[in-house]
Amino acid sequence: MAEHIYKVIELVGTSSESWEKAAASVIEETGKHLKDLRIAEVTEMDMQIADGKVAAYRVKVKVSFKYHPQMQP
Repeated sequence: MAEHIYKVIELVGTSSESWEKAAASVIEETGKHLKDLRIAEVTEMDMQIADGKVAAYRVKVKVSFKYHPQMQP
């Protein structure tokens, strides 16, 4: 089996509707900028509160993607 290296980054997504939509927005937006996404792990969930109501759902997500080092001349 070939050996691979993966990079892991942590991102925060928000949604006024749900934690699921907040997490999905992280992956959808990250997928526009990085290739070979592999795993996403929600590590923390919280809510922003305003006037006694939920104003936003927030998630911290660790996303891993395949590392493609650029060759040096």
